[in-house]
Amino acid sequence: MARSSGSTGPTLAVVAREAGVSVPTASKVVNGREDVSPETRRRVTEVLDRLGYIRRPRRETPRPAAMVDLVVHSLDSGWSGAVLHGAAEAAHEAGLEVVVSAAATRGRSGPSEHGWPDKLYARGSSGVLFHLTELAPAQHSWLDEHRIPFVMIDPAHDPPPGVPSVAAANWQGGMAATEHLIELGHRRIAVIGGLGRAVRDGGRVAGYRSAMAAAALPVPSAYVRYGDITEAGARHRMAELLDLPEPPTAVFVCSDQMVPGVYQAAGERRLRVPRDISVVGFDDLPQARWITPALTTVRQPLSEMAAAALRTLLRLMMTGEIPEAIRTELSTRLMVRSSTAPPLRVLL
Repeated sequence: MARSSGSTGPTLAVVAREAGVSVPTASKVVNGREDVSPETRRRVTEVLDRLGYIRRPRRETPRPAAMVDLVVHSLDSGWSGAVLHGAAEAAHEAGLEVVVSAAATRGRSGPSEHGWPDKLYARGSSGVLFHLTELAPAQHSWLDEHRIPFVMIDPAHDPPPGVPSVAAANWQGGMAATEHLIELGHRRIAVIGGLGRAVRDGGRVAGYRSAMAAAALPVPSAYVRYGDITEAGARHRMAELLDLPEPPTAVFVCSDQMVPGVYQAAGERRLRVPRDISVVGFDDLPQARWITPALTTVRQPLSEMAAAALRTLLRLMMTGEIPEAIRTELSTRLMVRSSTAPPLRVLL
């Protein structure tokens, strides 16, 4: 028995909270898995019955010619092409059709087109991949209510409880970027993050701090700046760094999208990259290769992340079970190009 489109009721996250278990454990009980203790099964079942949770039937395979939606923030962003490529290839291998939508956003609220959820439901999509900063709570509730599985790709903020996501190893990438600068001889290294409260940027900045601590290098509070993932914001943050009494000789920028602003701020002070200041980015967007000088950056495997998210979504569509590992992280790789060099004087 499936919940009708107009019905309301508790989500699996609510059931898990009431029963005092994790969402994956509650999912196991709902789907009849054996690897749950009798006491836990009893407790979860009592909550399911008390709250009136309606179980949906398990499907061994998705319905024929299953369709999935891929919702990206914008089709003209540097990330969307790589995400679309990875998702489309994985969908083709699985025999799925993909419908791509660009979701205009209002702040951080997710898709703002009022009819978007209804259109998704009307065309019978079996699941959704989201490549957005985060998902609006109302849309999460709508998808959960209608039993439409979904997976987040590279969310900037923590997804709601029980929502699977695939992301890059941000801490690893931030550490690798900073270690590269340290190995070149830099000692005064700053970082410019994007959204200050974003888990994604927080991981990158944490990797920077770990590398600095491992090298016993100080991190003055003035060396840690946050912008808004725009060229203009990065330009202002870089100008602030260069105005310090002891400006950095190198900077780790947490998104390639901000790097042109960093280059502009340096140029306005007649500083050359990398002769006067070294710059490392993060993402390895196409612009990293054609910007001058070519950008040393951390490659996050966007296509691979999208493909992994599609495979996770397919498992959700087939079994209805939430995976044990809610968050999957794929390794990053440092791409050394022309924007980094030893400092003019090695500071002791």
